Amino acid sequence: MNLVISGSSTTTNPVTHSGDSTVIAGSILPEMEARIAELEGRIEQLEKVSDDRPSPDGINLLVFSNDRDKLLAAFIIATGAAACGMQVTMFFTFWAASALRRQNGTTAGKSWIERAFSWMLPRGISRTRLSQLDMFGMGRKLLSLEMKRKNITNLEALISNAADLGVQLQVCEMSMNLMGIRREELIEYPNMKFCGVVSFAELASKSNTSMFI
Repeated sequence: MNLVISGSSTTTNPVTHSGDSTVIAGSILPEMEARIAELEGRIEQLEKVSDDRPSPDGINLLVFSNDRDKLLAAFIIATGAAACGMQVTMFFTFWAASALRRQNGTTAGKSWIERAFSWMLPRGISRTRLSQLDMFGMGRKLLSLEMKRKNITNLEALISNAADLGVQLQVCEMSMNLMGIRREELIEYPNMKFCGVVSFAELASKSNTSMFI
């Protein structure tokens, strides 16, 4: 920069502060790094909380009964929710586990108590009874005829639809062991798993909706 004063020329050199800048940067950088690390830690905690938060897009059905009308309700809810894009899990325990047996199951190698369960419990979905007005099978038959007349999907077709929609079936191993039900006796289903109540409880804790049927 040149300054002209009373006809004379005076030149001044620019003033540099490189030393001061280095000192300032050296004092600020550690603080900035500490704050960035703190923010990263908070973001990580928020992501973890978000992962643990129950999913609004999941539904879990604990199916206890082997009554035909209640099984119908369970699979209607399951297929409807799955068709809406929800992740659906059905946990079959106690009497409901017996409803998943095939009609041609065997009793070979079972104890007499396990054989008694096999004889007394319905063998297959088609043998399940109504909780009300079964009337030795007459009510069941009338319900099936009325559903067919009004184009309402029957239970067997609902189970097939559930498989196509990716509904996961879980069967309680304790209930199977108690009643002498073996895996090879159950119907073929692509998403069937065998587990205990702890696994279902863990899954239910991550979902906003759980139902008992």
